Amino acid sequence: MSASTSNDLKDQIRDHYAERAVAASQAQPCGCGCGPAAVEPNDELARGLYSVDETSALPHSAVLASLGCGNPTALAELYPGEVVLDLGSGGGIDVLLSARRVGPAGKVYGLDMTDEMLALARENQRKAGVENVEFLRGEIEDIPLPEDSVDVIISNCVINLSVDKDKVLSEAFRVLKPGGRFAVSDVLFQGDMSLVPQELLDDVNAWSGCIAGALHEDDFLARLRAAGFQDASVEVTNVYDGSDANNMCGAPPLPEGVHVVSGFVRATKPARRSCYSGSSCC
Repeated sequence: MSASTSNDLKDQIRDHYAERAVAASQAQPCGCGCGPAAVEPNDELARGLYSVDETSALPHSAVLASLGCGNPTALAELYPGEVVLDLGSGGGIDVLLSARRVGPAGKVYGLDMTDEMLALARENQRKAGVENVEFLRGEIEDIPLPEDSVDVIISNCVINLSVDKDKVLSEAFRVLKPGGRFAVSDVLFQGDMSLVPQELLDDVNAWSGCIAGALHEDDFLARLRAAGFQDASVEVTNVYDGSDANNMCGAPPLPEGVHVVSGFVRATKPARRSCYSGSSCC
């Protein structure tokens, strides 16, 4: 993919998510007869991923703006006092849920490239009264944090949108502390990728809808290992057929023999070896 095509695609993805942020921010608050169970994300992929216990304490606009394909905060192991980074944090739902789990001694960063999403996320933070959170403007291919500064990286159906996934994984490895965990939800292909038509892979709606940019699960794991991670694994959380992909993303239908899954992708940055007198350390 050429640099100009890459930039055009990034701009179109940014515009798509800006529109979704504005729509969520302008949605009318739920009335007195509407309980927390009635608030669901607007995006088809994201519905049913969060429990009422999780969403009841969040601003409605944070839930409405959720555009993920999983619930990384439910699947990742987060402990009090840890530092967490959410790649592509959107309206902030996973950041706010993570902040609750790491507690006041911990910190959660949300990174997003879309100004409208950042504005919505900061407003949701204000409404939720959460202090141990900071939203950063930037791209997931160039994380604005120092190396060895984060305990856990989460992300919710965002890495597939990147046009340079190896750079994303390299940056994730850089900012994680030794022993840090990579724990993201993402959309993945399974099956014979040679059957996937080029028109689907070039389709902007399919990119912004999380299909065209998805990696094959084996490719994702191989890229994690190449970036330096260990113990890479995929846990499939949902399987979509060709009609699902077409209905949700407006993309060309998938051929038989290929399907899309939501998966929880885990990996670990190796811990450094202990150094002692007379030893040599990397």
